[in-house]
Amino acid sequence: MRVLDQLNNDMKEAMKAKDRERLTTIRMIKSALQNEEIDKGRELEADEELAILSREKKQRLESYEEFEKAGRTDLMDKLDDEIAIVDKYLPEQLSEDEIRDLVDETIEEVGAESMKDMGDVMSNVMPKVQGRADGSQVNALVRERLSS
Repeated sequence: MRVLDQLNNDMKEAMKAKDRERLTTIRMIKSALQNEEIDKGRELEADEELAILSREKKQRLESYEEFEKAGRTDLMDKLDDEIAIVDKYLPEQLSEDEIRDLVDETIEEVGAESMKDMGDVMSNVMPKVQGRADGSQVNALVRERLSS
């Protein structure tokens, strides 16, 4: 089932349950996906949907950090709920060990030996973890592995 179809079903459920917060978040996610479809002029592929969902989650995590610095716990609580809703549509996230294993495997596949091979490693590992790991975390692990 496409993510948009799932969002439509969940939106109807949220309306029936009168769950305003959930409904608002689902509408924001749906809007982001639909805008991307309009820009591309076609239906999105599954990996494109994952990329947009990941971007939505990342935006909320960045806002969370800013609210935390400002001491706005009221807004942090709202973002916690939004992040949980976005997570529902993303595949299960990889653990650090799983990411580390994928990075090691990719380094071997590419034959990377130093930091100058970082671009090759990143371009090969990111499709493997798309939607299941944060790019900055993958980047840090690749750097760690290539610098040792």
